Formats: sequence, structure tokens, C-alpha cells
Amino acid sequence: MLDDATRRDLADLAVLGDPVRRRVYEYVAGQPGAVSRDDTAAGVAIGRSLAAHHLDRLAAAGLVDVEYGRRSGRTGPGAGRPAKLYRTARREISAHLPQRRYEVAADLFASALAQDETGLAALAGAARGRGEQLGNEARRRAGPRADTPARLESLTAVLREAGYLPVRHAEEIRLLNCPFHELAERHRDVTCGMNRALLQGTLAGAGLSDAAAHLDPQPGMCCMAIDTRQLE
Repeated sequence: MLDDATRRDLADLAVLGDPVRRRVYEYVAGQPGAVSRDDTAAGVAIGRSLAAHHLDRLAAAGLVDVEYGRRSGRTGPGAGRPAKLYRTARREISAHLPQRRYEVAADLFASALAQDETGLAALAGAARGRGEQLGNEARRRAGPRADTPARLESLTAVLREAGYLPVRHAEEIRLLNCPFHELAERHRDVTCGMNRALLQGTLAGAGLSDAAAHLDPQPGMCCMAIDTRQLE
């Protein structure tokens, strides 16, 4: 038997069955801030009315949040009506058939590890090893003679597949999503330490050891960021 929460999650996830709506969701999820209907229409290469339809369907399913704001920054008379804006919802949806409770095991593991320095060191080592595997894959994709920009491009692709939603800026890589968000909310020190070790391992495996993963909490983003200034 499925519980009510699982039924709701399955129904909401079914909204992504439409391929255009899935592209709309991926576009919104890949942006650092809230987006308008016009932004989405241009980003997905569809009409504004169709973009509005899919955005509102995603909002009804709880997959994106809605807010209102003036993109021009103007206020007062003559500024016009605030635009309807959309951003990825912080809500997590997970549906397993048959039902599983991996999050309970993760919560118990984190609780136990937080009480033991030896356990924390072992976790960091395991996370770094896993990160090195991801980094090795990034290096393989870039090729043995790839320059730094090519390696960074390959790195962001691997991080995207790992769920981080990376966005490159001039001197850093911001991560729009934390794959471990719910666990970090309950066990921040353990989870962020593991996350940093994993990212440092990924950088090492990708041949980008001069870059550094560091803690830099920002609203609506992963608490970790990657400083790439030393790669210049």
C-alpha cells in the first residue's frame, strides 16, 4: 500500500511527464534567481503563453514557487504591475516503489558520525574518494591535453549530473542546489564537511587542485562554492 504522501509525490512528479514542461522546469532550476514568463519563453524557445501555462502547472504541483516583483527596480506611480516570477521550490519530492526510507538511514548515520572524530575523518576520506572518481570522469571527458577552460567545462558537466546545478562566474563556481539539503538542515557540520571533502576530491581528480571548495552560505544555494581564482 502507498501512503498518502507517496501518492501526492507521484502525482506531482507526473507533471514532469510532458517533455516541454520538463524543459521549462530544468530551465528554472538552472537559474540563480527568479525568472519571468518572458525569460522562460526565450530560454526554452517557446511562446510566452505556452511558457506561462507550463510554469503555472509546475507551481500548482509545488515544483516551483511564485513571487511578484518589478524587474526594472522602479517603484511608485507609473512603475507598472509587479511581474509574476518563478523559482525552484525548496520542497523535495521523492517517490520509491516499493517504498524505501533511505533518509532515515542517512539521518542515523549522520547522528552517529557527529559523535566521533574518527568517524568524521573516515567519512571525509570516503567522500574525497568518491569525489576523485567524479573528477576522474571529468578529466576523461575533457581529454588528456585539455586546457583549464576545457577542464572547467567538463567539471561543471559532471557536477550538474551529480545534482549541484553549477553556475560559472568569473572567479568562482556557485552551486544552485545542494544534493544533501535535507540532511544538511539536520546535521549541518557533518554534511557540509562531507560535501567539502567530496568537492575537493572532485577538483583533484579533474586536475584542478589549485581551485578550492569552501563554505560560503548564500540564500537558496548550496553552502559550498568553488574558488577558481588560482587557476588563472
